[in-house]
Amino acid sequence: MPVQPARTLGRSTVPVTPLTLGAAALGNLFTAVADDQAEATVEAAWAAGIRSFDTAPHYGLGLSERRLGRALAGRPRTDYTVSSKVGRILVPCDRPGENDLAHGFAVPADHARVWDFTADGVRRSIEHSLTRLGLDRLDVALLHDPDDHAEAAFHEAYPALERLRSEGVVGAIGAGMNQTGMLTRFVTDTDVDVVLLAGRHTLLDHSGLSDLLPAAQERGVSVLAGGVFNSGLLADPRPGARYDYAPAPGHLLSRALRLRTVVERHGVSLRAAALHYPLAHPAVVGVLIGARSPEEVGDAAALMRRPVPSAVWDELKSEGLLPAQAPTP
Repeated sequence: MPVQPARTLGRSTVPVTPLTLGAAALGNLFTAVADDQAEATVEAAWAAGIRSFDTAPHYGLGLSERRLGRALAGRPRTDYTVSSKVGRILVPCDRPGENDLAHGFAVPADHARVWDFTADGVRRSIEHSLTRLGLDRLDVALLHDPDDHAEAAFHEAYPALERLRSEGVVGAIGAGMNQTGMLTRFVTDTDVDVVLLAGRHTLLDHSGLSDLLPAAQERGVSVLAGGVFNSGLLADPRPGARYDYAPAPGHLLSRALRLRTVVERHGVSLRAAALHYPLAHPAVVGVLIGARSPEEVGDAAALMRRPVPSAVWDELKSEGLLPAQAPTP
């Protein structure tokens, strides 16, 4: 399959394809994934034309980075983009028999996460990530969930990323979070290339439209939209479905079911609409999808290849399910 057309991040030269494979599941998010399945998932993404991959030390205590690095080994380094994150240092610990499910990952608890947004912590984190990935440079480095560490993130970690970008150790820098407020501050007060916004520019959550996305568009900062299914509710709205990693409240389940009714009237799946919607905003350069199997990758790629009729968006707006001012495909 042809490579998906790429766009560059901010003022950098780092390219990303419209779909980025998020590799949290390759770190055994919630349930274990076999090594061969993890490799096959990356292979399926490559076959679908995806050339952007996002990981983090947090995902499976480094397992995601190791698996992604192995799966990409041997491919031309200039043909793909890898993003990882800083803010959590992995420290070996001795807890025999314990697992990491308290943090969401089905892996042995043989390391502890230590928050570290110091300049030294940023450099050490990237060095460790490069070792696990088997790479000599990182295309994108993101501050990971600095919600409770604003002072250190803005005054220590961010300047360290700027220096690493100027040294060529990383190609583009930014932050990834589940909130718009601090990401908007990164956009307006720093020289980031990209922000990864998780779950806040979706068919259910429109908060990104009010501050972050207009600021990013004005300043030429790229936005990657993650969490477009809001933890699963927009993939399969049913009782017990998750929203923001917890059971979905009733009013959001009802809204998701209304969304599904409208889009299915036009012969479109809710998953397809959820994937296409964020890309319509001019600040958004790509959508990040999490997948744990070749079948999930293939499904997302197939959905992206099929346009969603404009009548879908018109009806969603007329039903009050999308803001009137929301850009749509």
